Amino acid sequence: MKRPVFKRFGERPRFPAAFWLLVTCFLASLFFLLFQGGKLASMLLIMMTFLSFYLLSGNWSGIKSAQGTRKLTNGGVEAKLEAGQSLQIQINVQIPGYWPIPYVMIKDQLIRQNGDIAIFEGSIVPDWKRRGEFTYSTPPLRRGYYRFETTECLTEDIFGFFQHKGRLDLQQSVTVYPQTVAIPEWAQFHQMLKGMQHHSTATSAHRETTQINGVREYIYGDRLSRIHWNATAKTGTWKSKEFERESLPKTIVLLDRTARAYRDGAEFELAVSVAASLFRYGTGREMSLGLLSIGKEFTYFEPKHSQQHYKEIVKHLVGVNADGHQSLSQILKERSQEWPAGSLVVLISPQKGSSMLQMFQQMALLQMKPCHIWIRAQSTQGFQAQGAEQISAHDDYMKAIRSQGYLGYEVGQLTDLPNLLGGAKRYA
Repeated sequence: MKRPVFKRFGERPRFPAAFWLLVTCFLASLFFLLFQGGKLASMLLIMMTFLSFYLLSGNWSGIKSAQGTRKLTNGGVEAKLEAGQSLQIQINVQIPGYWPIPYVMIKDQLIRQNGDIAIFEGSIVPDWKRRGEFTYSTPPLRRGYYRFETTECLTEDIFGFFQHKGRLDLQQSVTVYPQTVAIPEWAQFHQMLKGMQHHSTATSAHRETTQINGVREYIYGDRLSRIHWNATAKTGTWKSKEFERESLPKTIVLLDRTARAYRDGAEFELAVSVAASLFRYGTGREMSLGLLSIGKEFTYFEPKHSQQHYKEIVKHLVGVNADGHQSLSQILKERSQEWPAGSLVVLISPQKGSSMLQMFQQMALLQMKPCHIWIRAQSTQGFQAQGAEQISAHDDYMKAIRSQGYLGYEVGQLTDLPNLLGGAKRYA
């Protein structure tokens, strides 16, 4: 279908004001020569001709066809990026053509999942092969998903009259994982296992399920029901069935994402980091860990122990926000009916009070072991204004939890977690 004439005219490229100024000066010098004549007019026209040729030739400088690559490093090596770390970016630019370019301005954009945009600008001077390298570092990044948009390249003539732009399609995604800390040992957890007549090591705390996980070599003494007859017939050697193993007891981590429960974003980041550190600890010891993330839409991961399960949970923790408005106790009451007796339920939340104690008592009636990791981030504002009554209220709540036989830990910063779980300051 034919488009209207005015629309077709409207799609024509628009020239900048500097272009029309240059055309005006050139025509003025031309008319000056035609009507006035003389050496001055001739010299003026020659100068305007060379100047116009130089300025207009910059449009074919090759900047519009520029090519490049982006390399991301963390501390000089390509590694997993955690919250609070900086990212080093190196952009290599190759400009085709032969027209001299004095310098190139580079503009890069890093966009977070919530729409925040960070712009990084700099300049490079191309070498004789028309190549350049732009390197910069980001400020400490927060947890979340990031992406790099199209990189802009800009150059000007030596007078600064005309700008010529090019684009590098270097779109790339970056994932900033929650900050974690290594936990050497969880003393009270293993004491609880011993109390339930299980071994403290993770491997001996496994029992087999009825789910076949694969095939292994026959071990003398295996029962006849364990023989995998199909594999034995195909290979010509005795093969036995390998069953999946599960850890006892199962552990469910509850991440409270209630918006009004957290004082600021730093406190919620601490809660997410604590959860990620627990999963890092459990995965290294083949513990069956599950996650119930209670927010605007609660998400539940069944307790399992596998690398794929761990990756899915960490992927979820990367993008969570404190956006929940539902009742924590109501959701927990509904979900706890599905969990097996003897499970350890670890609640990561800044909430406290009688409602939390009642919730733990309901878990105990279902023969579960409640544990509260109470988040209380140390705030720089108003820290000195804390009175003795407020500090005493915090201590009374933790004492009330422990007096009923429940596990309780008060976490003010992430670096305290290994000492708390390892047994230090347990009853402080």
